[in-house]
Amino acid sequence: QLQASGGGLVQTGGSLRLSCAASGRTFSTYGMGWFRRAPGKEREFVAAISQSGGSTNYADSVLGRFTISRDNAKKTVYLQMNSLRPEDTAVYYCAAKRGAIFTEGDLYGYWGQGTLVTVSS
Repeated sequence: QLQASGGGLVQTGGSLRLSCAASGRTFSTYGMGWFRRAPGKEREFVAAISQSGGSTNYADSVLGRFTISRDNAKKTVYLQMNSLRPEDTAVYYCAAKRGAIFTEGDLYGYWGQGTLVTVSS
């Protein structure tokens, strides 16, 4: 089970840190991803991190502004979001999958409930 938190309202240029806490004893065997769905748009990939944290992948739209990380001891994955823009407004979801990380959301078998991020202009 995945529980996302940390969303909220922030002004353009501001920062937020999302967290996704996992239950269970095998967190370290799962690749983790963050996805988002903006109003009226399709779900899109944001970032992903491998089981050990040694490999990460980012969407071009967030590269250099967002950082994904994980703490396997705390069974939590984070998404640090800096220099936020109005176009980052969306519901953000964390997701988990066994094995390698991918950008395709359909390959992730476990999803959190989402946390809303609103960036005002």
